[in-house]
Amino acid sequence: MNAMPGEALLAINDLRIQFGGLVAVNDFSMELREGRIAGIIGPNGAGKTTVFNAVTGVYKPTAGEIRFQTDLISGKAPYEITRKGIARTFQNIRLFKGLNVLSNVMAAAGFRAQYGFLGGLLGMPGVWRQERGIEAEARLCLNLVDLQDYQYLMPENLPYGLQRKLEIARALATKPRLILLDEPAAGLNPNEVNELMDLIRKIHHELGVTVLLIEHHMEMVMGICEELWVLNFGKMIAHGTPAEIQCNEEVLKAYLGD
Repeated sequence: MNAMPGEALLAINDLRIQFGGLVAVNDFSMELREGRIAGIIGPNGAGKTTVFNAVTGVYKPTAGEIRFQTDLISGKAPYEITRKGIARTFQNIRLFKGLNVLSNVMAAAGFRAQYGFLGGLLGMPGVWRQERGIEAEARLCLNLVDLQDYQYLMPENLPYGLQRKLEIARALATKPRLILLDEPAAGLNPNEVNELMDLIRKIHHELGVTVLLIEHHMEMVMGICEELWVLNFGKMIAHGTPAEIQCNEEVLKAYLGD
């Protein structure tokens, strides 16, 4: 079910994530409309990745709820959330070792396959048709991120910036409506950051994918995001456009101190 006009694609209400006596996220709420490029920012340890982990089913909320296209997803398994249309990348690149670039993307696309273990083992005709379709979809994703010339290389042999692109291609292979990018510019040089910004815009415009990112690279954040939420010590301290956030006194204190 798609989000209706005026409804949030992703709605987080009073989210609380607690580990023993440590409250990592405290009563965080946000509504992300479809078709946006938005960001969650804040100092190190503010709880940003914890929010992503809750949205994608890595963590079960201590309290509060998360809805995607109005469906309650908080507490669901990661694979169930992926099937609903949410994909993500990670701070630390997580590619499948032992699989080449093309196979990495095919592995992500393959979760939609309609055959079981026995069908795959026996190599039935329907299986081969689906495999060819999965391969074609994977190649399209590689073309989108300009990795088509590297498809038979092992990912660990790619430069770091291309590994970042491969992780995005793998996320896109799940055909998401929403993609969560966790510090996608980490470790990239200025030219690679500019290429990444162009790629995110391309994904947004050509595929119609809504983008929510976590990022410390402020030039990128201010240049690409339409809307920002700011976390500090697990609580939201500001929400607004990049221009509004840049002159928010509480945000400046969080980053620069009193």
